[in-house]
Amino acid sequence: MTKSNVYTRTGDRGTTSLVGGTRVAKDSPRLEAYGTVDELNSWLGLIACSRYLSSDDRTVLKTVQNRLFDIGSMLATEPESRWQPQPLPEDATAEIEQAIDRLDAALPAHNRFILPGGCEDAARAHIARCVARRAERRIISLAAEVSVSPLIIGYINRLSDYLFVLARAINHNCGADEIFWEKNC
Repeated sequence: MTKSNVYTRTGDRGTTSLVGGTRVAKDSPRLEAYGTVDELNSWLGLIACSRYLSSDDRTVLKTVQNRLFDIGSMLATEPESRWQPQPLPEDATAEIEQAIDRLDAALPAHNRFILPGGCEDAARAHIARCVARRAERRIISLAAEVSVSPLIIGYINRLSDYLFVLARAINHNCGADEIFWEKNC
């Protein structure tokens, strides 16, 4: 078995290959979309290290990370490529909604805007939420140019909602107070 190099030098001039072989600029909408999904996945990996997560949420995060990898593959693959990734399952968004409902049921009700913060792990979840929103915007921009499954957009949208509720749950689990927005502060 031969060891492959991590580096290929093929991207040294600012382009990369899509799955299908077409070379595109590294700042193309397609790369912006799947690169932001990759960034989001990295944040989730950090959040998964939190000691304030339930085993259910560790499982949810692992599933989400795998789905984000799949989504990145879908966004990186040309329609004419011989290899095509598996589509996002129809029930993927419903799984996220169930996780949101489970977390939300255990949290105190609120009727004020919540500022990012609390404990460090909750703040990380808020950062991931913002990255998910950016990923959604990048995917929508890409969808204006090429076909993108609406399931992907819905999934990323719901994922940002999950991350908001997860941040609240982490603060609750670690005993940190939520920080509420104060008008005209």
